[in-house]
Amino acid sequence: MGIMDQMKQALQMRNEAKRMEAEVKKITAEYSNGGITIIAKGDMSIESIKVEPEAYAEVIAGKSARFETMLLNVMNGALKRTKEETQKRMLDMMRAGGGAGLFGK
Repeated sequence: MGIMDQMKQALQMRNEAKRMEAEVKKITAEYSNGGITIIAKGDMSIESIKVEPEAYAEVIAGKSARFETMLLNVMNGALKRTKEETQKRMLDMMRAGGGAGLFGK
């Protein structure tokens, strides 16, 4: 394999990695509990947080630590679901041939 072929293959791999990264950014997962709903994205960022009045009741009742724990648990749940969905979709893309070039197949 000549240098030009290697450069072409490297460019193809880079383009495929960028395409897969763009697909990952589209993935979202929602998790709710105790009046808190969080939507996380495939790049492990938080898209939105919604807090219902029932969750604020914990703070009003002087239980801010409980509210913080609930918020943390819901955030971790949303991120976990997003991670699982991202892994599943990446595997599906690779099986479909989308990531085969990344691994020399």
